[in-house]
Amino acid sequence: MALAQTAGLPELVDQWVRLPTDKGANPGLKVMSLLGGMVVGADSITGVDVLRHGGLGKLFTSVYAPSTLGSFLRGFTFGHVRQLDAVASRFLERLCELAALVDPPRDDQWVFVDVDDTIIEVYGYHKQGARVGYSNIRGLDALIATVSTASTAPVIVGQRLRAGNTNSQRGAKRFVADALSLTHRITGTHRDVLVRADSGFTGAGLVHTAVAHGAHVSVTLRLTGPVLTAINGIGEQGWTPIDYPHPVVDPDTGELISRAEINETTHTMFSTRGSDAEPLTGRLIVRRVMDANTNTHHRNGQDGLFNVWRFHAFFTTIPATQIPTVAMDRLHRQHAVIEQVNADLKHSALAHLPSGRFAANSAWLTLAVISFNLTRAAAVLTGAPLKRATTTTIRHTIINVPARIASTARRIQLHLPKHWPWETMWTELFTRILGPPIPTTT
Repeated sequence: MALAQTAGLPELVDQWVRLPTDKGANPGLKVMSLLGGMVVGADSITGVDVLRHGGLGKLFTSVYAPSTLGSFLRGFTFGHVRQLDAVASRFLERLCELAALVDPPRDDQWVFVDVDDTIIEVYGYHKQGARVGYSNIRGLDALIATVSTASTAPVIVGQRLRAGNTNSQRGAKRFVADALSLTHRITGTHRDVLVRADSGFTGAGLVHTAVAHGAHVSVTLRLTGPVLTAINGIGEQGWTPIDYPHPVVDPDTGELISRAEINETTHTMFSTRGSDAEPLTGRLIVRRVMDANTNTHHRNGQDGLFNVWRFHAFFTTIPATQIPTVAMDRLHRQHAVIEQVNADLKHSALAHLPSGRFAANSAWLTLAVISFNLTRAAAVLTGAPLKRATTTTIRHTIINVPARIASTARRIQLHLPKHWPWETMWTELFTRILGPPIPTTT
């Protein structure tokens, strides 16, 4: 929480978030209470009360009751959520100044902006916007954008909460524009930025917005008629066998794939009749895997009449002279890193959404993202071992510490555990934020 104060979070909230007086008094302190609860593991408004248990009341001041914080969240409207989004982006900029969350890319490095959505399951019947979406789960749809490099773990640069049955492409144009603008500010570069997304986002809004902001794109394609026509035009020449050191999951069958063949051709998107978008030409990279059903004859000692292939294709604007085919395929598959971020959020503050009001849940999502970035910054400040750790690991390592509270001469002292394996990392974090700890006298 001292790190959040050093980055100016309370002042940012007081400056940007302006709720009605009856529910919005002291917004900075209330956000700090919600954030403190999320950092230690609260996944509901009631769970924030953990900050008032035991001896924590002696360590933290201005901790609000859950009922007060619930009223504060229910006072949010869509406009207030956008104000909180502005706080989240500016807070991330300040965290990047205090900790190297995103290293400036070198000449041979790329900045990766990954876009994905995930359904947060809803159990009650009184949550606004809860619908049954593409995953056949009743819930709300959280749209997330992360930024990472080869040497830094992902941090979240954009978030939106949408109805559970919302099409993935809805609002993607504005969302990607905001995410790229923040990415440019925290990385200091407008070049070598790659936007990656799955087939649900492959539309003119995301692709053309990314290109207009000077970024390249790498997006998965559905096997529509034009795409299949382009694949059939490749022929049987030039297919390169590739081995996966770590098998990947086939999105169609769920089986593990360890061998495949890859090839590419030139493809123009948005060139079909009826498309209002400007055509865009790039590379169509195709990975093919032999259908498992064709191996039945081989197991019985017979050869199949012909091979049956299943294809997976993606489109990219990066030229082949810059990244070859096999390397580009590997780079695109690393888009799965955002799935780890989604899982991380669902094991923390987004285990479920706490309110029946959509705007309150949207504010909760933004606070969960702020908590994620804050925890990542604290881990980076401790040194290399926790640089890529999950939020749960960071929490159990340097946040939820079994310390004993004692008072001597009206001064509170924390007695940390002896022979503690993470003492060096915790001390490094404490020193970077608050200065060297005062040694005890004997």
